[in-house]
Amino acid sequence: MPADSNLAERIAIALDAVRARIPGDGPLADVGVVLGSGLGALADEVEDATPIPYVDIPGFPVSTVAGHAGRLVIGRIGEQRVAVFQGRVHYYEGYDMQEVTFPVRLLRALGAHTMVVTNAAGGITETLRVGDIVVLTDHINYTGANPLRGPNDESLGPRFPRMDDAYDEELRRFAYEVAQESDVPLREGIYLALAGPSYETKAEIRFFKRIGADLVGMSTAAEVIVARHGGMRVLGFSCVTNILHGEYEDSTHEQVLASAREAAPRFLRLMRAIVRRLPGES
Repeated sequence: MPADSNLAERIAIALDAVRARIPGDGPLADVGVVLGSGLGALADEVEDATPIPYVDIPGFPVSTVAGHAGRLVIGRIGEQRVAVFQGRVHYYEGYDMQEVTFPVRLLRALGAHTMVVTNAAGGITETLRVGDIVVLTDHINYTGANPLRGPNDESLGPRFPRMDDAYDEELRRFAYEVAQESDVPLREGIYLALAGPSYETKAEIRFFKRIGADLVGMSTAAEVIVARHGGMRVLGFSCVTNILHGEYEDSTHEQVLASAREAAPRFLRLMRAIVRRLPGES
């Protein structure tokens, strides 16, 4: 999907393909949820679900990475209309940033006013431990790429969107309240996004810590940029799946998936409660 393609037309074609699966003319989703590595089980919580494989949506990128199921599930969690993306694609897979963020464009077209984005991340801050769930306060886009590069379609968003309020403060306060009620400890931190796919060197980790990062991963920042470009509110979470401080651990994808699975019950309990009660548009 080159930057000079007719993005609005591609979104419309994908939207038509989704609507063909689901009766009705109104918005199909109020809230979108993007599920990261090993965290896809929330899609099984969707009621009256219509699962749509990514390969059946025209123009939709398909993940090549283990731990990403590759389907869109539309239905309800409680009274909330949801679109759950069970798996994502990454820049390191060879997709460009416009392709990586196409699901977010479709999410906005489905009618969503809020995006909940999740990821598996390495913990840089010394107090973080494997299994911690962290609500994101901000991010550092260190990928070297921006999904808004190229011609801008004003119908999709402004040329120069603000990002100083990327992660909604009101939604973060709400998340803390729900976490306390759900008896799920919740941390907070800043996420640094890398292009990947190689893991970080020790020197890079020391540098990332010095510039203010608490967590590091290979996703999320581009999706948040596009969500804010489209006017959506964003609530973000990381699940700490490997530790990058103290005695540096060798990181493997298998380890990341195993740690995410171990944290899944607490993560599911929190996400289920949050999505059910998310407030509407501000």
